Amino acid sequence: MLAMLPSRDNHWRRAYALIAIGVPLLGWVTYENGPLVGLICLAAGASMLRWPLRYLARHVSRRLPRKTAPPAE
Repeated sequence: MLAMLPSRDNHWRRAYALIAIGVPLLGWVTYENGPLVGLICLAAGASMLRWPLRYLARHVSRRLPRKTAPPAE
C-alpha cells in the first residue's frame, strides 16, 4: 500500500523502516520455526528489498581492494 503513494526519496525511508522491522522479525521467525523457514523468509524479504540490497552490494564492491593480474613473464 505504501509503495503506491508518491514519495520524494523513492521510498527509501520506507525501505529503512522495513529493514529495521524485518531483522528482529526474521530472528523471531527463525527461532520459532527453524533455520529452513528462516532462510525462506530471508529470501522473501530480500526479494522485496532488492534495490537496497543491490546498492549495498555495489557500495561494498567499491570498497574492496581490486585484485590485479600477476605480471606476465
